[in-house]
Amino acid sequence: MPQSFLENRHEISPAVRSKLSPTLPHGLPVVSRLDFLPRLKPQTIFPQPEDPEFWSKLRHIAGHQLRFTEVLKLDRLIAKISPQAAGLKLKLAILSSATTEHLAAGLRVAGARHNMAIEVYTHAYGSALQELNDPESGLAAFHPDVVLIAFPYPHLFGSGALAKTPGSIRDNLAFASRMLQNLRELAFEKFGCAIIQQTILPTQPPLVGNHEFQLPGAPACLTAELNETLRQQSIDQKFAILAIDEAAAADGLAAWHDRALWHRAKQEITPAAGLAYGEMVLQVIDAQRGRTAKCLVLDLDNTLWGGVIGDDGLDGISLGQGSGVGESFVAFQTYAKHLSERGIILAVCSKNDEENALLPFQKHPEMVLRREDISSFVANWTDKASNLRTIAKHLNIGLDALVFCDDNPFEREQVRDAIPEIRVPELPEDPSFWPETLAAAGYFESISLTADDFSRVAQYRLNAERENLKSSSSNIDDYLRNLQMELKWAAADLVNVERITQLINKTNQFNLTTKRYDLAQVQSMMTNPDSLVLSFRLLDRLGDNGIICIVIGHKSGEELLIDSWLMSCRVLGRGVEKATLGVLAAKAAALGVRQLRGRYVPTDKNKMVAEHYENLGFVAAGENIGGETLWSLDLAEYTMPDLFIRLTQVEQ
Repeated sequence: MPQSFLENRHEISPAVRSKLSPTLPHGLPVVSRLDFLPRLKPQTIFPQPEDPEFWSKLRHIAGHQLRFTEVLKLDRLIAKISPQAAGLKLKLAILSSATTEHLAAGLRVAGARHNMAIEVYTHAYGSALQELNDPESGLAAFHPDVVLIAFPYPHLFGSGALAKTPGSIRDNLAFASRMLQNLRELAFEKFGCAIIQQTILPTQPPLVGNHEFQLPGAPACLTAELNETLRQQSIDQKFAILAIDEAAAADGLAAWHDRALWHRAKQEITPAAGLAYGEMVLQVIDAQRGRTAKCLVLDLDNTLWGGVIGDDGLDGISLGQGSGVGESFVAFQTYAKHLSERGIILAVCSKNDEENALLPFQKHPEMVLRREDISSFVANWTDKASNLRTIAKHLNIGLDALVFCDDNPFEREQVRDAIPEIRVPELPEDPSFWPETLAAAGYFESISLTADDFSRVAQYRLNAERENLKSSSSNIDDYLRNLQMELKWAAADLVNVERITQLINKTNQFNLTTKRYDLAQVQSMMTNPDSLVLSFRLLDRLGDNGIICIVIGHKSGEELLIDSWLMSCRVLGRGVEKATLGVLAAKAAALGVRQLRGRYVPTDKNKMVAEHYENLGFVAAGENIGGETLWSLDLAEYTMPDLFIRLTQVEQ
């Protein structure tokens, strides 16, 4: 292929380019090489690595399509960053029997894109088990937050004789499965860390062909069977899956695995796929930590249908059967509808007259989405960045919870520049590719789905009804009384631990300390007799609000230290925080606690709770350090106030 073609690949549509280089991460914008390459020079970025602006500029660069050599250049710049200037710090260890050092750069660059300063640990070839068992090993000193287990087929099943009998096939599968499980259990026992299990890459050629299933002991069959076992185990054992087998099936095995590099260097994942691999891993880590998006915001004209409704009218827009373009818009709406049904909030942000914008939702027979599917509908002539802020405020979610889809490159770039927190996928020109682009970008990655996820859209709709009830009530007491609220509380258990972990990691505004814990850490606190992990669910006459509050406390002598207190902003102004304190005080007193101690740690997003403890009757305690405030409450002097909320303990 001519060099000039590669140098000008930014002129190729993203859909075509993804076919030429399938392991480029999806949804990232592309820029001209001539404009872009100078940005990789340190002196043109920022001269002071300890300045947070340096990290912001690196993140901006990492948010674009990069070649392998550019990834290496950017990784060298990331190494210069001061730890104080970077984003969330995270230690990731890769346990593998393959060579993995070449993947570290892609992981760190993907980490920068996700606002995480990733430190990667790789061990000497073939020493995974020794590293785990040796208390003096480099892995032990590293003490990872996340362990990624990535073993290739040859080191799980060997190169011995083909298994032909049912017994030998079962033995081979049991050996491989148990080996991986031992590694996971040992890693969690040693470090209490989050675990990611990579599926087995189908690198072995078929022996039979289209009828490979007739030879159950064939490598392809063993790979598929073990991968299915891992997926089932992940549900019960609460570890995450890195579905590298599905990525290879979508992109082609050659995009991820080079047989020559395997034989020469035991590299299972090719270096060219390093950035895409890093992106996959970071999507899973984001999901483990509850940092994925909550809301898909959609433009209308040429995004949900072809054409401009204000100019073309209801009969003139392209939507539905009869044309490839019309069907592609139906497919995109269907994908959005399915996301909504699994718990993703849908919103509309369009430059339009509202009456015109609503017309297809109300009257077009081929519309999949209807007005009731949209939790926040904003159509006017204000700039989209301002409208996106309005949507986030209306839904009581952070700007970083939004994903904005717009066919117009100008609008996309304007939103990226104005609000970097919002995720804005670079959409191909052909809408046929939009669902797969959105899916592969991993904005809505989830480790597990809870009952609250499936009811989330209904909860936002009911919240609008509560606001209507509030406006029609003569005073606040009448409103609260008419809601007929019931606050159900319980100690955390395996039934609700996944939802609790989601809330801990997603809640920013009503969050006193903004501490983040992964699933494994929450489970560890649940089993600690000196810790309390309480969850609260609010119901009223209009419906179930779901789990809306989490309180974590640790007993120290006759004190209970409130480690975390967070609550959904959807239930503000109903007295829930006072009712929560009543439960916490009673539970603490039963443990022999005489005093509650709380701490407020200010962030850019949680200023609304700066006076939380003072409003609840706590008194200032100790010196304030770095803007933090310390508070205490003597339980002997505490009396729970009368509230319009009935408290119910959920039996477990």
